[in-house]
Amino acid sequence: MKITGQVKLVNSNIYRKLKLLAYATCIGMFIVVLNGALVTKTGSGQGCGTDWPLCNGKFVPAYTIESMIEYSHRIVTGIVGILVLASFIFVFRLARDKRDAVMYALLTLIFTVIQAIMGALAVVFTQSPPVMALHFGISLLAFASSFLLCLALRRYERGIVQHAGRISDTFRYAVWFTWLYTYIVIYVGAFVRHTESSGGCLGWPLCNGEWIPDMTGGTAIAFMHRVAAALLLIVVAVMAHFAYHHHKDNREIQLCGIWSIALCAGQIVSGALVVFAITDENLYLFAGMLHAVLICGLFSVLCHMSIRVWQLRERT
Repeated sequence: MKITGQVKLVNSNIYRKLKLLAYATCIGMFIVVLNGALVTKTGSGQGCGTDWPLCNGKFVPAYTIESMIEYSHRIVTGIVGILVLASFIFVFRLARDKRDAVMYALLTLIFTVIQAIMGALAVVFTQSPPVMALHFGISLLAFASSFLLCLALRRYERGIVQHAGRISDTFRYAVWFTWLYTYIVIYVGAFVRHTESSGGCLGWPLCNGEWIPDMTGGTAIAFMHRVAAALLLIVVAVMAHFAYHHHKDNREIQLCGIWSIALCAGQIVSGALVVFAITDENLYLFAGMLHAVLICGLFSVLCHMSIRVWQLRERT
């Protein structure tokens, strides 16, 4: 019997419906992350005062830009929360034997609940920048989990089981390190935003016209983020090189490497654009949102890659 690497699944119609629900959930989570970034970039976090779930004591708030941005973020989060819960329930009931899909659905639900609670607490009680930066990190984990759920259900719907070359322990650890370091850099970037340190380093690639600026206040925070981002580019480039040139029998790993370096480079370029656009409110907002989009893409690809190198690890 010829081994084709593809296995037909009897319940493809069920997986197709679950996949569509997962797609809707993932798109919703993506909008939630972008809305959260918009709230931060426009300083709309207190647009509804300290009331939650009401907005300034009303179901329909007074029309101000800040209140509408904040309140729309809450509404979208609530709707997406329903989709997340529905995804978990249906995946658990209809695809319980697919442990990875169930786990992704559960993680999406857990991280969504955590980020919603943190968001509510941020409104009612003033939170420190480190906590607010973590809020963005949790939202990113929720989106990445929903992204992984989409990919898993897509594979099951198509009945594809890939039998590719195995992954060495060294490369697997390298991918995991890249994933973890990326998350740290993203956290530092969120910390820059929540401490309003974006203007600490004017100009790019120099910081205030210097290679090593005065390391105080917002300048130190912004400069550390730049250094961390530069190191990230090197780390991702090395990992992508080995992914592409040492795994020619695994197109999936090669593509992950290509996407990783492309998104990382785009993230750095968009970060530079944020610096150059700091005096133009509209361009600054666009650059910030683009930066958030690329962050979502990079982190999700690395999450997928981290899972796949574990699934394809060498077994003795």
